[in-house]
Amino acid sequence: MSTRFATIVTDEAGVDIVSTIGQFEGGPPEVRFGHVEQVGPAVMIGMVRGGKKDAVGEWGFPEGSIGAEGRADEIAKNDAKSVRTARAAKAGKGKAAAPKEPAPPAEPNSADPE
Repeated sequence: MSTRFATIVTDEAGVDIVSTIGQFEGGPPEVRFGHVEQVGPAVMIGMVRGGKKDAVGEWGFPEGSIGAEGRADEIAKNDAKSVRTARAAKAGKGKAAAPKEPAPPAEPNSADPE
C-alpha cells in the first residue's frame, strides 16, 4: 500500500509550505532540503500550515491567494496556451527567438593586483 508524503519547506518568515507531493511504498523518501510529512489526499502544492482558504486539516492556502479553484483555472489556462504555442510552432507560424549576441568582455578590475 502506498502512502502520500509531502516535502515541507520553511520560508524566511517561518511559514511551512508544501513544496512537493508524491505516493511512496513503505516509508518516506529522503530529501536534501526541508522535511517530509505524511499528508492527506486533498493537500496540494503551495498550501501552508494554518492556511484558512480551502483548508484540509492543518493545511490550506494563505488568505488573499487564488485557492484551489483559481489554481486549477490557472493550470488549465497555461496548458491551453502551451498547446496553442506548440501547434503554431509545428505549423511554422511561431516567432523564432532572435539569437542573443554574446556579452562584451568584462573590463579588468583596477582594484585587482596583478
